[in-house]
Amino acid sequence: MRNTVKTIAAFGGITALTLGLTACGTASDPAAAGAAGDASAPLVVAASPTPHADILTYVKDNLAQKAGLKLEVKEFTDYVLPNTATQDGQVDANYFQHKPYLDDFNKKNGTTIVPVVDVHLEPLGLYSQKAKSLKDLKPGQTVAVPNDTTNEGRALKLLADNGVIVLKAGVGADAKLSDITDRKGLEIKELEAATVPRALSDVDAAVINGNYAIEAKLTPAKDALALEKPEGNPYANFLAVKKGNEDDPRVKKLAGLLNSPEVKKYIEATYKGSVTPAFGAAG
Repeated sequence: MRNTVKTIAAFGGITALTLGLTACGTASDPAAAGAAGDASAPLVVAASPTPHADILTYVKDNLAQKAGLKLEVKEFTDYVLPNTATQDGQVDANYFQHKPYLDDFNKKNGTTIVPVVDVHLEPLGLYSQKAKSLKDLKPGQTVAVPNDTTNEGRALKLLADNGVIVLKAGVGADAKLSDITDRKGLEIKELEAATVPRALSDVDAAVINGNYAIEAKLTPAKDALALEKPEGNPYANFLAVKKGNEDDPRVKKLAGLLNSPEVKKYIEATYKGSVTPAFGAAG
């Protein structure tokens, strides 16, 4: 049985602090984190439910005790509070995001969160309950995309790479709606990332983040009309801490466990290509 704490209480005032970043409107009131550097205190890690909290729970149940690590996992259902809780010291670390998102978050919020170690990649995918292939998308139809800065650009690049839309020459994953030169008659609808799967039946197609796709019982490797390629992909998800806490011995232990052969085997066996190991130093 999983020993995680789901964080679902309301948290007022967060929108003003995080304009332009995705959130699903839920939040938390986590307990204070363990004393930084105290190897005997539990390491409290904020994480998205799938696959992040699942991977951490595997580590907790199978690897942490032998490594002398006490691990507590707190689940968050949005992309904002794990960073604010880490910055405020309510949790010791988080595991839910990639570097482009973190860079944007730190810039907009004045936070000092830093990556520790890469763990996995969740390929972004285009899904539909109506179209069986990309060629079934026609003028007049609607495609939903995440509305946060980094994932929207990533979604538009995926659409452009697969010929669904055309972007300005030289525009990459930082693309904006204004960079579309040819929508091919499609309407692009911006939604918060967490809500996109729930809107799939209301639109003709949608670009969905890997973790939310899995939570919605989609299998990216099988169900996506188009899927990001892992080669050279900068969107590996990593363990992160507030700057200055990188040398916490508990953080170092967890980083080693997250890059272990056991975790690699767990990811490959559990997600069957929908989530892939992406071990190594985070940049």
